[in-house]
Amino acid sequence: MNFKEQLDKVDIFRKVGECADQLQLDTYVVGGYVRDLVLKRDSKDIDFVCVGSGIQLAQKVAESYDFHVPVSVFKTYGTAQIKLGEWEVEFVGARKESYRSDSRNPLVEDGTLKEDQDRRDFTINAMAISVNNEDFGELIDPFDGLRDIKRKLIRTPAEPNITFSDDPLRMMRAVRFATQLKFDIEPDTFDGIVDNAERLKIISGERIIDELNKIILADNPSYGFKLLFVSKLLHQFFPEMVDLQGVDSVGDKSHKDNFYHTLQVLDNVAGVSNDLWLRWAAIMHDIAKPATKRFNKKVGWTFHGHEDKGARMTPGIFRRLKLPMDDRMKYVQKLVRLHLRPIALVNDKVTDAAVRRLLFDAGDDIEDLMMLCRADVTSKNNNKVKRFLANFDKVEEKMQAVEEHDQVRNFQPPVSGEEIMEIFDLKPSKMVGELKEEIKEAILEGEIQNNKEEALELMYKLAAKKGLNINR
Repeated sequence: MNFKEQLDKVDIFRKVGECADQLQLDTYVVGGYVRDLVLKRDSKDIDFVCVGSGIQLAQKVAESYDFHVPVSVFKTYGTAQIKLGEWEVEFVGARKESYRSDSRNPLVEDGTLKEDQDRRDFTINAMAISVNNEDFGELIDPFDGLRDIKRKLIRTPAEPNITFSDDPLRMMRAVRFATQLKFDIEPDTFDGIVDNAERLKIISGERIIDELNKIILADNPSYGFKLLFVSKLLHQFFPEMVDLQGVDSVGDKSHKDNFYHTLQVLDNVAGVSNDLWLRWAAIMHDIAKPATKRFNKKVGWTFHGHEDKGARMTPGIFRRLKLPMDDRMKYVQKLVRLHLRPIALVNDKVTDAAVRRLLFDAGDDIEDLMMLCRADVTSKNNNKVKRFLANFDKVEEKMQAVEEHDQVRNFQPPVSGEEIMEIFDLKPSKMVGELKEEIKEAILEGEIQNNKEEALELMYKLAAKKGLNINR
């Protein structure tokens, strides 16, 4: 690859090179940008390393423009950042690092380019390209990162046990890069992950979940989870998912392996949606199966109530994993709770009331729920899969017909609590809530239409039975 030609396509590289020459600083573009350049992947983040002050170089580059370019300086880390349109550009001085056993935060000293490359996590991230005029576009690749890219291999520059013991987060990054790039992890490097898996416990939950979410957002997230499982990394932070693995048998009755089923559901969802939280719903949908597993001599293995228990488990798992405790968690919780409901509506004897209730309970998330339900069909029997998916087509037709007629998705009772209080001269009370709830139930059961006229008529009848008088 002609790196000089590639760098000349983006003005920033010559600009930084000119400023570096004026300051007499050997300067290189390094890391992810170089890797992605080789892989022909789009990247808007550029990291420059100079042998000297990265902050001084950043300020010089910013001053070289005819317009104002703000410089964000992080003195603690010796780094500076500027933004140029869609580009985020970071500058840092070359450094060498040493580590204590109880922390992933290194002791940092100024270093040479070689020492800076020595500290990098993987060979594919340890390549550098000079931007100085004298050797512009020259690749410095001391660990054969270019060859590893061609071999599709994740490998550490240093001895793996040292690399992972120094900074255990690199183990999660190894799995993340392997998953995103569809690479293998070199055997000695993977053995280093296995040997140091328990060291992950010194890493903050926030850093772990950041890497995990990137794995989940990959094209084929199951690959990453299999690596996490086999290496025992998953055991360090997500035991509930580990517990899904395995098959129990009594006589000739067995259940499927719920871990690998969950991974198939996750991949199925990934095939139709890039939504991180829908993918989390796929991960969580059967999370309570180990806790609800029972054996019945007549029917075999059962998991009754796993959807409700799974929904109850969701907040605790989200909290422990440092996932957001907001509407995103509630969305996942809702889909976990409802994921068995649609298939029950296949039966032709199911009433419109049951369909209305599902539409009401799912609200605007009904399409996502149906995507999850379809993804949950993982049988190896193609005819069975076609039959189940055809059943879901039938359910969606029913829902469409009911919604067009009754408009119950996310509906609010046509009579508000404020109106009830004003009509009957009531203060906020249990009575007001009961009237609202009875009106809502009547609409969902199809006893009245979803309109104000019929809702008011029912309200007066209910109020009369309760002995309420209209406020004249």
